[in-house]
Amino acid sequence: MEIKVNFLEKLRLEAKFDDFTVTCDQPIRYKGDGSAPSPFDYFLASSALCAAYFVRVYCLSRDIPTEGIRLSQNNIVDPENRYKQTFQIQVELPDSISEKDRTGILRSIERCTVKKVVQEGPEFKIEVVEDLDEDASLMAVGVADQHTRTMITGKDLPLEETIANMTAMLESLGMKIEISSWRNIVPNVWSLHIRDAASPMCFTNGKGATKESALCSALGEFIERLSCNFFYNDQYFGEEIANAEFVHYPNEKWFKLTRNDRLPKGLLDDYCLGIYNPDGELRGSHLIDTNSGNVERGICAIPFERQSDGETVYFPSNLLENLFLSNGMSAGNTLAEAKVQCLSEIFERAVKRQIIEQELALPDVPDEVLARYPGVVEGIKGLEAQGFPVLVKDASLGGEFPVMCVTLMNPRTGGVFASFGAHPSLEVALERSLTELLQGRSFEGLNDVPLPTFNSMAVTEPNNFVEHFIDSTGVISWRFFSANSEFEFCDWDFSGTNEEEVEALMGILESLGKEVYVATFKHFGASACRILVPEYSEVYPVEDLIWDNTNKALAFRSDILNIHSLDDDQLADLVERLEESEEDNFTDIRTLIGIEFDENTVWGQLTIGELKGLIHLALGNLEDASDMVEDFLTFNNASVERRLFYQAMDAVLNIALDEDLELADYQHNLRRMFGDDVMDAVIGSVHGELRFHGLTPTSMKLEGLDKHLRLIESYKKLHRARAAA
Repeated sequence: MEIKVNFLEKLRLEAKFDDFTVTCDQPIRYKGDGSAPSPFDYFLASSALCAAYFVRVYCLSRDIPTEGIRLSQNNIVDPENRYKQTFQIQVELPDSISEKDRTGILRSIERCTVKKVVQEGPEFKIEVVEDLDEDASLMAVGVADQHTRTMITGKDLPLEETIANMTAMLESLGMKIEISSWRNIVPNVWSLHIRDAASPMCFTNGKGATKESALCSALGEFIERLSCNFFYNDQYFGEEIANAEFVHYPNEKWFKLTRNDRLPKGLLDDYCLGIYNPDGELRGSHLIDTNSGNVERGICAIPFERQSDGETVYFPSNLLENLFLSNGMSAGNTLAEAKVQCLSEIFERAVKRQIIEQELALPDVPDEVLARYPGVVEGIKGLEAQGFPVLVKDASLGGEFPVMCVTLMNPRTGGVFASFGAHPSLEVALERSLTELLQGRSFEGLNDVPLPTFNSMAVTEPNNFVEHFIDSTGVISWRFFSANSEFEFCDWDFSGTNEEEVEALMGILESLGKEVYVATFKHFGASACRILVPEYSEVYPVEDLIWDNTNKALAFRSDILNIHSLDDDQLADLVERLEESEEDNFTDIRTLIGIEFDENTVWGQLTIGELKGLIHLALGNLEDASDMVEDFLTFNNASVERRLFYQAMDAVLNIALDEDLELADYQHNLRRMFGDDVMDAVIGSVHGELRFHGLTPTSMKLEGLDKHLRLIESYKKLHRARAAA
């Protein structure tokens, strides 16, 4: 994690990371003002807080109340060496906690991350750089160097060379990649989380049988998502990029809207129009891209090559971001390698969807077949040793598709987690199923997987597949666990060279009667591609283009960002449009308008319902505002400060709406209860003297929205590289 430090007045310092700011000072005896803890005080507190966190996690997973648990820490300084200290952590446990759980709680404290890092003895590297913002380097420790050459199935270059090449590409873009976590909780299963230090919203996870293969996975996914603009899906690029020579890619094509709002000629082909506009309801305005929001410019479309005849077909970028998400994206050492990965992902998700929605029972993989892959077997044994039964299934549907499945059961919670993996090699597909299962997860995280069900509607509803796509935590049917399999086990093999595998996988899609469209991206020096298989690889239903399109942001973005400058008529129009849109009141404003706010601010936590309430307050519609406040207090999990504001608001609105009550009679005690600052804000809001309490003014220029501006700056790096290429 990158932490940037600013020098404030006197000895005060400010550390900024993610969406947080920490201020420190020195005690008066050390010439400070004593206005904040010292850096060393924060260090001491971090280990105590970390220990308490692990106690809390242990207790939550076992429904043990923590009200009677107390924890403290003292640091005992060696009189002969003040840098040698003993951290004494003491925990007080109620008599109601069993001996088994007492032992478990003590063991959980032993897992404290701060403690373990200190015990390992962190290494410090101190250096001078030309420019902190321009310095870009991969922060990796313990990965084999380039002089080692490790080849694995499916890769055209050694892992070490692949890591070096991808790292160089990211450095050339000015991306400062940091590794924020590694996990290796069972043998031969590694995962990690990497992100752009300057814009932490740009992140990926990697997985593999070794730390090198996991790092390759994470870096490849990072480059794939840069190449396909996935990190910036649904986000507003700002006015400068919206009016630039190109918005997404130099070879994009723009289609002007027609007077009758029909789809402009030249978009898509007849095959795709039959899928995405079967009833002629799709309008041109549905396909304005959210990123630019440039209605005057029209529809931005990206060229794809139709594989059946090599013709170019233009797909609206809006359609891609609405329906496909990251499905069918990849980067590789060669284009063929990338295509194999793309197609494998498409099959993995399509077959998984078919199995889940049709509640199919799959055959077990025989022990003698599993024995061919000792690394996978060792990982499975590691899970079972922790009390998690594991099922290994052939998901090829009788040898038709290159897909495998590893399913974990959690007897402690009754939950199950079905993980799928695909690749022309059965061994690689099996390994991917296992590593996907544990990607970024701890054993405690496996307590959150859902229970199976016999409710077919819960299994087949569209959002269940979306949950499976995002993190595999959707629901599966009990019928999946039947011993009466609907297929025989098939010892399948589609492997060959990457070129041969591409041909084999394309052949499967052709046999299904599917058209395939491919876009390739080489602007950053990598071989990256995006593959679309209409009516097969979509994540969201086609109907979303009309009924839940992300470009609904365009109807609200400008007004919401300029809300402090709107007059009463404009505010009344805005709240009316929000009502007519039938958007869920608990949808975040940042999701609605495609703007990233600091999540620790009111903007970052603002929902549609709360915004409606604030508008009603500004307009003096106290009854409507009261209804919104009541909903907020009932359902919203807001910060303590914001909740107190609305508790006070609820009381004042009830008084204002009751003809028999006078606010003056209650003000004294309300101020004693909530404080003068809160009551001044509440009364000012009710009387119309203060509008939109807690929302700092901004506009379409995005001033003050540092998190979103960092995201745009990240995208500008790609934009410059594409322009140069």
